Amino acid sequence: MSNDKLAVDKDGSVDVWFSPSAPKGHESNSVQAVPGKGWKMVIRLYGPEEAWFDKTWRPGEIVPVQ
Repeated sequence: MSNDKLAVDKDGSVDVWFSPSAPKGHESNSVQAVPGKGWKMVIRLYGPEEAWFDKTWRPGEIVPVQ
């Protein structure tokens, strides 16, 4: 997945798709996952604001898509 090609939602959020192959229409926001293997999510923040430290902001939950 390349940051310069990410599709950004109207509200400024970004949906990322994890699957063995990119879902049609979501190729630019797809990360290839290996079937049957586990994975971990890591978030890196550059210059986090106070809301991160006082815990009034947190990233959204990972939501499975059917």
